[in-house]
Parts: sequence; C-alpha cells; structure tokens
Amino acid sequence: MSQETTLTPAARRVLDVAGKLFYDKGIHAVGVDLIAHEAGVTKKTLYDRFGSKDALVGQYLRRRDERWREHVRAVVGRSRVAPERRPLLVFDALDDWMATENPRGCAFVNAHAELPDGEHPGRRVIADQKRWLLGYLRELAEQAGLRNPRKLANALLVLLEGATVTASLDVVPGAVRAAKEIARGLLDQS
Repeated sequence: MSQETTLTPAARRVLDVAGKLFYDKGIHAVGVDLIAHEAGVTKKTLYDRFGSKDALVGQYLRRRDERWREHVRAVVGRSRVAPERRPLLVFDALDDWMATENPRGCAFVNAHAELPDGEHPGRRVIADQKRWLLGYLRELAEQAGLRNPRKLANALLVLLEGATVTASLDVVPGAVRAAKEIARGLLDQS
C-alpha cells in the first residue's frame, strides 16, 4: 500500500496544493498559511497530517519521484526497441516529462538548491531519486549486455541531468534530443 492511499482527502488536497506551489514558486517562498488557505484546511489540519513543513516538502518530493519513476518505466516498458537501445528511451521519457511536468526545470535540482541542510527530509528524497535513476540506467545497460554498464550509466545520468537544466533555461533548443544523440554515440561504442 502506497503512502498516497493512507492520506485523508484533506491531506491529499494539502499535498496537491503544496506540490504545485512549491514547484511554481519555490519552497521558501511558500508558507503553511498559503498552503492551508489554498487547500481549504486549517493550519492545524496541515500540521496534524504532516507534522511540519519540512515533512510536507519531503512528501511532495516523494510523490513527484513516484510519478517520475512510473512515467519512465511506462515509456521504457511499452517500447519494442532492441534492448541495446532501451537506455535511450529514458531521454524520450524526459522529453515528454519536460513538456508537461517540468517547465521550471527539475523539481529535485530546484529543491536541492533551496535545502542546504543535508538532514532535511527532502534532501534524502532527492538523493534517492538520483540514485534510483542511476541504478535504473545501469540495469538497462546490463540487460542490454553493454560493456561497462556502470560507467555508461554514469555518463547517461550526467547527460540527462545536464539536458534537464539546459532545457529549463532554454539555452540549447532541443537539449534533451541533443543529449540523446550524444548518448546514442556512447551506446554505439559500448
């Protein structure tokens, strides 16, 4: 059973509202008064359900991470490309995600910049998200029988993360597609 299924309707509203506000305006720019008001609950309800703003931030990031993972797995899972090309599908997943979910860039990179305390619950979620993506890329490379899957996964993660930031800044048109082409070259060498 996921954390989401144990939330009350009021807690889901708080999490929905907080997620939108945190992503759109920034974590520090959004206070619990605004979240409670927009969610139609009292601050007491917010604190009863989440304990603290820090815990709410952690939940927001965890929920977003779960959605991202589901999206990536769905894109990779429904494709019929050859196993040695499956790592490239993560770039397709990112391109889709950027178009619909990430107009301000990676929520995890943005949150990391706002959360300097390494003990903040959100920081642990951020690190887990990046480790998961690295592990997933390595798993795809291993399944494809590519040489040195660990090194390849490291390079692909750097390309994905760089493309995410570059695309959000609108510095390089088609940044994710450009990164995918570089990744294709790496796969051809493996």
